[in-house]
Amino acid sequence: ACVCEKNKRVTNCRTDSSGQCRCEAIGSGVTVDCSTLTSKCLLMKAEVMGSKSGRREKPKDAFEDTDGLYDPECENSGAFKAKQCNGTTCWCVNTAGVRRTDKHDTDLKCNELVRTMWIIIEMKHAERNAPLNAESLKKFFTDTITRRYQLDGRYISSVLYENPYITIDLKQNSSAKSTGDVDIADVAYYFEKDVKGQSIFHNNAGLNVSIDNEPVKLEKTVVYYVDEIAPEFSMKSLTPGLIAVIVVVVIAIVAAIVVLVLTRRRKGKYVKAEVKEMNEMHRGLNA
Repeated sequence: ACVCEKNKRVTNCRTDSSGQCRCEAIGSGVTVDCSTLTSKCLLMKAEVMGSKSGRREKPKDAFEDTDGLYDPECENSGAFKAKQCNGTTCWCVNTAGVRRTDKHDTDLKCNELVRTMWIIIEMKHAERNAPLNAESLKKFFTDTITRRYQLDGRYISSVLYENPYITIDLKQNSSAKSTGDVDIADVAYYFEKDVKGQSIFHNNAGLNVSIDNEPVKLEKTVVYYVDEIAPEFSMKSLTPGLIAVIVVVVIAIVAAIVVLVLTRRRKGKYVKAEVKEMNEMHRGLNA
């Protein structure tokens, strides 16, 4: 037997001939390599099984996101199947397992698993007397993501600090991802669980955010997903808030066009008046 340091949601652990620890993921029985991150799909499946069996307490914010945690269908590789269903309701997901279509009946066709190429992790820290040092902050999160989650640094496109918001951009399109590279969707999931104090790592130690030897308390973390192909939501499925934003943006664009037209008209009138005055001046001089 051996200990799977990267994933506590496993069983039947054993050391293979090469000395690597391999275990079976709870809920799916798929063998996982404990030297790297386990795929998000297998982790979600194990979490659902764990909560069903009463082995662990449900996290208090488990239902914060209406889609959030569900019992996913995974490929043997650990990837999400493009089509996910819950009884008679089905939807298509991206490589991060996030719904990207409206919910339909079981006849729904999901032709391909669309890649999530960009993940934006936005955090807000608690109120402070002084802002954090942007360079120290960037170094902390870059080092953490590359060491703790084994993500190649070239996939961290930016770590931005706009007091009190910290934004991390992870970008990894299908052509850039090499064999053996951890997936940004898996990194984001491990990170999100660490920040919430629900670490997937065997030692159960969450992520202690400390910048320049000073602990930083995070109040809110939101993860956004950008796919290689735009999602397919109908207008009726959009929340009223989002529709309001779209309407405001459209009104703002129309207003800008109106202002531009009026400005140009005024400029046109001004030029004509100037020419007219010049002609009158010329006539006066000639007289």
